[in-house]
Amino acid sequence: MGVSDETRRLGDYPDAENQADLVLREVYAALKDKGYNPISQLVGYLLSGDPAYITSHRGARNLIRRLERDELLEELLRQYVAHLEAPQDV
Repeated sequence: MGVSDETRRLGDYPDAENQADLVLREVYAALKDKGYNPISQLVGYLLSGDPAYITSHRGARNLIRRLERDELLEELLRQYVAHLEAPQDV
């Protein structure tokens, strides 16, 4: 089998984005509660896949492992683009 030049479709699951949003919010809050820099910890997890970057406080480590990292990245990008496209108050 060779490598395909066709574009792959990731996660056309309507509820997946809502679930990813909820997971990211809960994990972010748990990391903040424990005094960690949530952005740095989440980046470490997303790049490495090592769950040790995520605290077990409030079940955050188990929660984040329910989703694939690509689903989390997709939600982060979705939120970023939505922010860019939102009307700016001048």
